[in-house]
Amino acid sequence: MPEENLDQDKEEILEEQESEESQEEYLLSDTQRVENLIDDIRVSGSPDDMFLAIMEVLTVKDLIPQVGKYYTFIYAPKTPRIRYDEFPLIACVGVYKWGFKGINYHWGDFRNYTWDEVANNDLLVVYPNELQDMRSIPYQKFRINN
Repeated sequence: MPEENLDQDKEEILEEQESEESQEEYLLSDTQRVENLIDDIRVSGSPDDMFLAIMEVLTVKDLIPQVGKYYTFIYAPKTPRIRYDEFPLIACVGVYKWGFKGINYHWGDFRNYTWDEVANNDLLVVYPNELQDMRSIPYQKFRINN
């Protein structure tokens, strides 16, 4: 990750997060919070309701994403007239001074996210064992920003 591109305060937060849980511990984690609730989340109806249910289950948060980790969050773009996913599910591939880049599993493509566009800076951590289950929940919400 190009840490030299981060502000000093973001670097400190990232270092603290990295010391709390190593990448190896993350990748080897057998954490599975979603599997038994998939059907309950799906029948909750709208993407808004599904995401609220997901937020109740995924309680581990990062303020700064780490490359190689999976996240879901609320995205509110500032750019007018763009099509976006309000509740992206991403794999972080880069962290920069302006924000971060990830593969959005709902789009199937790379997307950029600036710091100001992530609601409350709440990046909900998705563990590797949970990714397939999260991908099976149709909570994507595609919109056009006005």
